[in-house]
Amino acid sequence: MTATSAPRYAIYYTPAPEHPLTVAARTWLGRDAFAGGLAAVPVGLAAATKNQVRDSVTNTARRYGFHATLKAPFRLKEGYSVEDLERALRKFVKAWPWCPIGPLKIDLLGSFFALVPANPILTLRGFASCIVEEFDSFRAPLSQNEFQRRLCGPLDEIETTHLVRWGYPYVFDRFRFHMTLTDRLPAGSLDEVRQELDTVFAPLLLEDYSVDALSLFVQEHLGADFVVRSQFALRPPILLKEAV
Repeated sequence: MTATSAPRYAIYYTPAPEHPLTVAARTWLGRDAFAGGLAAVPVGLAAATKNQVRDSVTNTARRYGFHATLKAPFRLKEGYSVEDLERALRKFVKAWPWCPIGPLKIDLLGSFFALVPANPILTLRGFASCIVEEFDSFRAPLSQNEFQRRLCGPLDEIETTHLVRWGYPYVFDRFRFHMTLTDRLPAGSLDEVRQELDTVFAPLLLEDYSVDALSLFVQEHLGADFVVRSQFALRPPILLKEAV
């Protein structure tokens, strides 16, 4: 099996399928990663027109589905199966409680919009770092084409070192938790898109979010959409009883 035909897997965070934030993202992106990647169907002419506008700024984001990256897409190393990976995920989540995110906000990262924690959460970086390390033994090395494509980005020395060692530049000290909402946008469209995003997402951002489950996404072949293959619930936090 060639590198382009082998599936890629990714460990992501995404809220539950019917959580209001997931539903809103499904409508915004025009695709449901939980339902085999089926497109969200607009209702009526006005909705269809609005979806066409949104489609123009979410082409790449739509393919990946609504998520925050914890372990970036990778192909399995020879000798490992996806069932092996899922067994390791089941073992991992038994040992880890939910990781707090807190309220979210819409932010511009470079030239694309994403949902990010409203306040810095240091434990998120540590949690993501553990996932990067724990599951790296399953990762096949990047192909030469993949490596060169990543190098075309504006990577600094540390990010390039991460790319060589971990197959992805934005890990550890370069990690930033974010849930992508758009592709990279021209400066002239930012205000209009921001207004659209506020309309869709602003009412949903004040919840006290947590990474309560890990989602294993799969891309069956190069160019295919990423879909949710399985989810693994983390241990709920232990609530201390109030003193009487």
